[in-house]
Amino acid sequence: MTIDIRQIRDRLPQEIADLESEARREGHRHVARLIDEWSTGAARFDRDGERLLGAYADGELAGIGGMTAETAMSGALRMRRFYIRPAMRGRGIGRMLALALLDHARSRCGIVTVHAGNDRAARFWESLGFQPYGRKGHTHLLELQHKSDDPAASDLRRCVTPRSP
Repeated sequence: MTIDIRQIRDRLPQEIADLESEARREGHRHVARLIDEWSTGAARFDRDGERLLGAYADGELAGIGGMTAETAMSGALRMRRFYIRPAMRGRGIGRMLALALLDHARSRCGIVTVHAGNDRAARFWESLGFQPYGRKGHTHLLELQHKSDDPAASDLRRCVTPRSP
């Protein structure tokens, strides 16, 4: 199986409706919220540091995940709208998608938060190094290690800070 991680910019992929349907059957509404927020322009993942990625397995959309400015914590980013189709789980697709987003965040910020939603998701995020942190609307927090050898690069004050709406 070939896995391809693609940035989503101008429009949501057509297959997002299938992803939303599967998520809804599992009792999750976050993919529906992604579609609603995208259609109204409330969230397009286009502000500084933000990104929306799709994971494709053999050319078909297997999952989606995004990163936005963390409004509850200055200078942090937040994983959002992360979902992998049930049939695609356990193949490393979610890990590849999360690592691509974290790699993107590394050059922009030192802290990433996530709201895990359930125990299985919490275990997934913890396997990536996130630590339980049940405050300010999220369940987990990850302090990133920057790639740069420049000591100033790890200074959290250099992180992207959310813009006012």
